[in-house]
Amino acid sequence: MWASVHASVPRMKRPSPKNYINRELSWLEFNQRVLEEVLDRTNPLLERVKFFAIVSSNLDEFFEVRVAGLKQLVASAANELGPDGLTAGETLRAIAARVQRMVATLYRVWREQLVPALAKHRIRFLDPAALEGADREWLNAFYRAEVQPVLTPLAIDPAHPFPRLRNKSLNLIVQVRRPGKKKTRHRLLVVQVPRVLPRLIELPRPDGEHAYVFLGRLIGHHLADLVPGQDVQGFWAFRVTRNSELYIDEGDSANLLKAVENEIHNRLKGEAVRLEVEEGCPPEIIKDLLATQRLTPDDLYLVNGPLSPTRLMMLCSNLDKPELRDPPFFAPVAPALRGQTDVFAAIRRGDILLHHPYESFESVVDFLQQAATDPQVLAIKQTLYRTGGDPRIIGALMDAVKNGKQVTAVVELKARFDESNNIRWSHQLEDAGVHVIYGIVGYKIHCKATLVVRRDEDGIRRYLHLGTGNYNPVTARIYTDLSLLTCRPDLGEDATNLFNLLTGLCQYQGLRKLLVAPFELLPRMLEKIRRETEHARRGLPARIVAKMNSLVLPELIDALYEASGAGVRVDLIVRGICCLRPGVPGLSENIGVRSIVGRFLEHSRVFYFENACQPEIFIGSADWMPRNLFKRIEVVFPIEDGNLRERILNELLAVQLADNVKARFIQADGTPRRATVRRGEPRVNSQEELIRRAQANSSAEPGEIQPAHPGTRLTPAPRPSRPSVRPPQPHAPARAATSIPAQARR
Repeated sequence: MWASVHASVPRMKRPSPKNYINRELSWLEFNQRVLEEVLDRTNPLLERVKFFAIVSSNLDEFFEVRVAGLKQLVASAANELGPDGLTAGETLRAIAARVQRMVATLYRVWREQLVPALAKHRIRFLDPAALEGADREWLNAFYRAEVQPVLTPLAIDPAHPFPRLRNKSLNLIVQVRRPGKKKTRHRLLVVQVPRVLPRLIELPRPDGEHAYVFLGRLIGHHLADLVPGQDVQGFWAFRVTRNSELYIDEGDSANLLKAVENEIHNRLKGEAVRLEVEEGCPPEIIKDLLATQRLTPDDLYLVNGPLSPTRLMMLCSNLDKPELRDPPFFAPVAPALRGQTDVFAAIRRGDILLHHPYESFESVVDFLQQAATDPQVLAIKQTLYRTGGDPRIIGALMDAVKNGKQVTAVVELKARFDESNNIRWSHQLEDAGVHVIYGIVGYKIHCKATLVVRRDEDGIRRYLHLGTGNYNPVTARIYTDLSLLTCRPDLGEDATNLFNLLTGLCQYQGLRKLLVAPFELLPRMLEKIRRETEHARRGLPARIVAKMNSLVLPELIDALYEASGAGVRVDLIVRGICCLRPGVPGLSENIGVRSIVGRFLEHSRVFYFENACQPEIFIGSADWMPRNLFKRIEVVFPIEDGNLRERILNELLAVQLADNVKARFIQADGTPRRATVRRGEPRVNSQEELIRRAQANSSAEPGEIQPAHPGTRLTPAPRPSRPSVRPPQPHAPARAATSIPAQARR
């Protein structure tokens, strides 16, 4: 029933491996683009600190999942080559070299730029050994009352083996010696820095200064009290990163929920994949640490700065320093829903497109809450991947049950690193009477859909929300996503069949409008790319603009190469991984790839096909990656309202293609080159431009849309006159156009 269609997809002759960028190295170049935001002095200071923490957090997950997987391939003696021609072992060596450079840059900017700049704004990090007077007294009292009671020194000797440390826990390796016995061998012990305490301790300051002491340094300062009778020779912070992928044989598991719960517990004890140690630690101690974790010197990263910088995010959230942050932005309600008390009546008037975070996600929450209380609503069905446990979303489903409605929630238990949250609130939903379905064996439910069945005056009508992002009001404020509210009968019928497929034992029969992975999404996307290729060969207007998080699948890359060779202009906006090499003569000279890293995380997926002046736009939950197209239930859907198509073209795609501030152009070797503002060109920061429009539209009447920034209209597709056309210059934004093709408004 759930067999993948991968085998049925016609495969073109694969180009040489040199035509593909290594997936893992491409991801590291994405993280380098995030690191550039730390280096960018035009960013507000606390935003730079935020990006500093994000780079570290990204690397944590990269090692927990991707590096862990490569190590398993090496351990299994698998010598299979990737599409790029590298083995797992070769990829690991390239990763180690690239990450070493990245880590060195990351901590250099911390020491040389961020710390001095924070100090100028009276935000300081202090050494507890240098404190005097009232500061010392307060800190000593805090240590005795809050810290010392929860510390446990763990000796390392024949009777005390090296402790099993939790994934990413911060620890101190301490070297001690018996006093008076110079020939006595140094002994080691481990002190775990408690997770239950804040990593940064703020000293009381009445004068507006913010002074912090790192918890690890505070513990190190008091080690003599913790190990009386020993001379402390030194202490150094270290951290072990472990394999955190879930390994569940769903075919042999009678209870998927229990299997996931057990595997989450095992995650904390996975095999070590990385060792981070504070600079200055003696080589013999580092050697012992590597040996205890069964790691090699290639897995070692020496750090001159705070380990686990993700804890520095508290500075960005807790400090009242608006001058050091991005200007505040509060997403307005979309004009189509402003002042509307009946969301169902608004949807009946026409499809509603929401662009988050520039338009409020509260409209989606209102849709759910109204559905839960409306006496005319009969049933609610929803897929849930990452909600953050928002009480309003979960509460709406539980309230709907109380109000006598049939409620079904399709919960994905294997949403990476959100499994515990999903298990906890899924139990709450079940207890409230919601019919909870725990996904599908062998597949992740990644699509974002809510179906509301309502008895209107003229009969039963199905209202539908489809989106590119999760039902998570927190991330909806920082992720860019698109939502569609509609009651089109054909989409409603497709959604009904989709939910029946997810909850029952139905055979996939194909849908009218929705494109669903793993069944037909890939062949349909290939079909549309090849249609553009054929149009170009016939001299008809042909163009592809695709926005996504990642582009990995060789079949799609090969199809884009073929389109480029036929003269199709291809513009790709890829936030993260891109294995396609753009701008290669004879292969991809008509393909440009850009990545935008800014205030918000680019997360929406949009696919535009010119189709000989009969343009189509699809949006949805799927990236062009093997996991999305073969191992997940994904939904991509058409935008059929002409005004909404025009809005996506010129409010989203054209603005991002014109970005010359935050855009990075991906070069043929996979490295980024930052856009530059040329003389006479308008400065376009796409996210700032969309904020400007949202703020201007917040007081506009429904249907009134603010004009675009000069230079942010989508260029009509050229009419090819030969098989190959001159490629767009990789350092320039898309050429401005005075208008959009009228056919897009049909």
